[in-house]
Amino acid sequence: MAAKKKSARAAATRKKPVAKRGAAKRTAKPKARSSARATSGQVKRQLVEAFQREHERTRKVLRALPADQSEMRPHPRAKNMRELAFMFVMEQGLLKRMLLGEQGGGMPPAPDRLDAIIEQFERGAGDLVATIQRMPDSAFEETIQFPIGPGPNGPTMGDWTKQAFAWFLLADQIHHRGQMSVYLRLAGGRVPAIYGPSGDEPWR
Repeated sequence: MAAKKKSARAAATRKKPVAKRGAAKRTAKPKARSSARATSGQVKRQLVEAFQREHERTRKVLRALPADQSEMRPHPRAKNMRELAFMFVMEQGLLKRMLLGEQGGGMPPAPDRLDAIIEQFERGAGDLVATIQRMPDSAFEETIQFPIGPGPNGPTMGDWTKQAFAWFLLADQIHHRGQMSVYLRLAGGRVPAIYGPSGDEPWR
């Protein structure tokens, strides 16, 4: 009986095994990597959805431009309608090259025909979205060099992540689309609904 009591007391006071710190860390790491993959995948999905949505709105504005007013220029310092339309094409090409880590490309002159520019934009929209979809998730955190403001001897260069640069150029497309909607009104065209009804495309 005494021997049983001693055995019970020894079992009660025996220390329980403690998990090693290294083992706890090893089990935590896969969770962190999984979370990072989910976050990066969400970034790519949001970019694709945003570009598809905004490209369609821009396409509607470009398709509404009167072809016989392509040389209309609202101010001597402003681009004409055809040149402004080509900005959308140029920015698509610029973003695609930067995402792929390519340099150069230059600034070619705008085609003579407005319909040729619109066709280039529509083709480039599909190419750009396909490029984003093919990129590995980790690529969106890579950095590129692009101007961030004026400098004493030209633009001041700075680091952009590819993700930030993509959102920047999408915002610039939206900016120029608003500018183009003014051109469209001045040229006597019908302004389509963009973020809500317009005078020419009411929702009632």
